Amino acid sequence: MRRTLRAGRILGAVERLQLHGKPAMTAFSRNDVVCIRELARKAVERAASDEYAKRRKRWADVNERRKPDRAPVWCRPARVWRELIPPESLQCADPTCRHVEYALRQHLYKDWVGDDHIFDPWWGVSAMWACSTQHTWGLPTGRQVQSTEQGGFRYEHPVKTIEDYERITIPQFTYKRDETERALERMSDLLGDAMPARLVCGPPLGPHQGIYWQQLRGMEPMLRDLAFHPDVVHRLMGKLTEGILGALRAAEDSGLLTLNNNGPMFCSDPPNGEPPDDRVRLRNLWCAANSQEFQLVSPQMQEEFLINYQIPVLQQFGAAQYGCCEDLSQKISIVLKIPNLRVFVSSYWTDLDKVIEACGRTHTIMWRQPAAMVTHADDMEPIERHLEVGLRKLQGFHYQVVLRELETLAGRPDRLREWARAAIALAERFA
Repeated sequence: MRRTLRAGRILGAVERLQLHGKPAMTAFSRNDVVCIRELARKAVERAASDEYAKRRKRWADVNERRKPDRAPVWCRPARVWRELIPPESLQCADPTCRHVEYALRQHLYKDWVGDDHIFDPWWGVSAMWACSTQHTWGLPTGRQVQSTEQGGFRYEHPVKTIEDYERITIPQFTYKRDETERALERMSDLLGDAMPARLVCGPPLGPHQGIYWQQLRGMEPMLRDLAFHPDVVHRLMGKLTEGILGALRAAEDSGLLTLNNNGPMFCSDPPNGEPPDDRVRLRNLWCAANSQEFQLVSPQMQEEFLINYQIPVLQQFGAAQYGCCEDLSQKISIVLKIPNLRVFVSSYWTDLDKVIEACGRTHTIMWRQPAAMVTHADDMEPIERHLEVGLRKLQGFHYQVVLRELETLAGRPDRLREWARAAIALAERFA
């Protein structure tokens, strides 16, 4: 059986599930099991609905550069979830159950929001990988030395001197079969017949050289090193790229890769078609990269020290998305050098007119929305005006409308639903 469910197969798969069975004996408490399975049944029902099939087709049409009924509209709340589903509102006691409950409630909340959110009628259990060293690059990263109640934080960066770069090592990855199978069994035990659990597998590293470097060194020292120690930076980027490519090979050689063209932003036909032997390869997957850490770096230096190292990684995949919150207005041409680029991300700060002119109809444009405006506007008028100006420009092109990185709703719990309705109405108008 193929590793992904096409929209047309979902209803048939769901009909075969026994959605109303009683909880069997499990390792979890009865209260947790009842809560999880009730939520799972609701989620499966929505994921298998005709409405979600329409949404999947809408995403796929846009990402395949076909004409959809309208552009897909989607938002990702990020830290807003702490306001929408506070931890004290969860019913489960077991930590694993609370994690599952939280995720299922997020899906069901997004169903209420009414954007083009999609999810699968099954629970994905991620493959686990063992790294040859205690820390991925041989040095500890991610250690927070300061944080705030609002979520701000500061890292302790292990590369403090130029000499410290020599301490960075290249990791090797092996599949943790036993641990992964136990996780699958545990999730199947929890979900029972309410929702199937299945393995999902992607590479343990990706084309995120800028992120890895920032975690190791920190932003200000990175900029100094680019200016005063370019040879050291080239050696670092070569080492990071070697480690990433090794991780890709390990994942592909495992034979466990699963298609990832089934969620918001990336939903599409399988890149390069369905694998003829049912073995998914990197060429059948989507990949995403960005250059946020290089926001203040010139286009020439970004191409030399980042893009030229990302491209060999991105080329391993079937389709690529590039960009996030950075301003790419002066860097569009170097991004378009990515051979398998499918989606160009135009942030709020990127000149949309330049993106449209450069991308035309050969790429899908992800038009990112200003989170602060959506959050803090007293009413919908400026939000709708911004949407109308942009969608009028995008009419006739392939595009997505995406709102991400929301940190708060500032006491406006209905704002996401209001935004989704307004964006959908305008997307229909300018379809």
